[in-house]
Amino acid sequence: MASVMYALLLCLSAGALSVVQGEDPYLFFTWNVTYGTISPLGVPQQAILINGQFPGPNINSTSNNNIVLNVFNNLDEPFLLTWNGVQQRKNSWQDGTLGTMCPIAPGTNFTYRFQVKDQIGSYMYYPVTAMHRAAGGFGGLRINSRLLIPVPYADPEDEYTVMIGDWYTKSHTALKKILDSGRSMGRPAGVLINGKNAKGDGKDEPLFTMKPGKTYKYRVCNVGLKNSLNFRIQGHPLKLVEMEGSHTVQNTYESLDVHVGQCFSLLVTADKEPKDYYMVASTRFTKTVLTGKGIIRYENGNGPASPELPEAPVGWAWSLNQFRSFRWNLTASAARPNPQGSYHYGKINITRTIKIVNSASRVDGKLRYAVNGVSHVESETPLKLAEYFGVADKVFKYDTIEDEPPATVEDKITLAPNVVNQTFRDFVEIIFENHEKSIQSWHLDGYSFFAVAIEPGRWTPEKRKNYNLLDGVSRHTIQVFPKSWAAVMLTFDNAGMWNVRSEQPERRYLGQQFYVSVLSPARSLRDEYNLPETAQLCGIVKDSPKPPPYSS
Repeated sequence: MASVMYALLLCLSAGALSVVQGEDPYLFFTWNVTYGTISPLGVPQQAILINGQFPGPNINSTSNNNIVLNVFNNLDEPFLLTWNGVQQRKNSWQDGTLGTMCPIAPGTNFTYRFQVKDQIGSYMYYPVTAMHRAAGGFGGLRINSRLLIPVPYADPEDEYTVMIGDWYTKSHTALKKILDSGRSMGRPAGVLINGKNAKGDGKDEPLFTMKPGKTYKYRVCNVGLKNSLNFRIQGHPLKLVEMEGSHTVQNTYESLDVHVGQCFSLLVTADKEPKDYYMVASTRFTKTVLTGKGIIRYENGNGPASPELPEAPVGWAWSLNQFRSFRWNLTASAARPNPQGSYHYGKINITRTIKIVNSASRVDGKLRYAVNGVSHVESETPLKLAEYFGVADKVFKYDTIEDEPPATVEDKITLAPNVVNQTFRDFVEIIFENHEKSIQSWHLDGYSFFAVAIEPGRWTPEKRKNYNLLDGVSRHTIQVFPKSWAAVMLTFDNAGMWNVRSEQPERRYLGQQFYVSVLSPARSLRDEYNLPETAQLCGIVKDSPKPPPYSS
């Protein structure tokens, strides 16, 4: 029996080679990143393709799988992918941010090696270099539950990944030049669903097909650049079952606001007249509403989709109320057998409160975005490498920002690498306060946090009485409405260097991000993996001898 269990099993599926041994299974991928020409809005433009695909291939994995992904950069610029929401436990070396890794140089390749440890759910990957995300290079990443772990709904007939996002017809290089010149990149030209927008001329091919009477799971992610999108399907209610790695209480919605960087899993039952229906994604909180459409076709159905699209909600009070309806499913098991609700986050004492205020201002006449008055600047040496090689003092200063924003946060901006020092395993409250007139979307790498409140106005300690301390959803991205605040709580128990960023690439590129350095005092393999042998070195550590590895 043992010899059977430890035998090498090879299976080929979805372009990935799966190797199953005594340890958790391995999935192997080879990706060729190239330029190509696409015309999703009728205008030919340069796109970034992965294995010739736009959007890129789906990664279909299961909890605890090891992913080995060899990326060949055939572009003319450095390139780097991040795995949005994958926690990279003990392994910020593979996080794919410019603060943790050297980008992949043109004409070279790099192999990512990471484990989707103790996670389930719907995620995505995208480029973090330059403005590459505006040209593609993104796709879906799903982590299925292990067969032994019960899922709180019946297996769907099939699962579909839906990448929605606003889109520019300007090239990524043109957009970068605009930002580098100190201007905003303006409004997008349209909205795409899986890289397309149905014309409605009767010639549109369906994005998805459904068998009458069957239920399907749609994994919907907003991979756009600027706008929150409202997602809906003609005549079909949406049952929310999972959000960014957490099973939710299964409420049903006519439509859902999906903010930039967020992912939802929805169950949709094909119980209507068998014909075509439109899947719709439209911009929210914009004067001019842009709409993207895609066809869902019933098998053996007869009849075109109705040109009358379901209406979207108006205003952000509706969106705030929808956020408040999201609840953690306390009885469901996620990646482990124990119920989600067995972790009582509301009973843990807060050891630190960090209040984050985003702002927009000008430095030497050029637009910059900042966090507590500091606009992050990328360093030639990744922050994590500088720290690991003992040369952090030559690259950045810790705690450039304080836990309380300065009174002049909206006026004065300092340009510098922005790194916050955080004690390992402390339980921390982070307040995101938005004084601007536009909605924000914040993401934290390496963790999930509990989204305990979003409210209008300014935050004060008295607002804690309004927190959801029982069943706030554990997730990695949270929106902050105009002139509002959001509160999240988490334990910083994952050693590494972790990016906190605006999910809107313009704001991230122009400085609205920072890093949290979480160092384990034990310097032990129990807390953090060693620098990988294959790690690329750059900047001032390029030719440095590697420090002694952690031994236990």
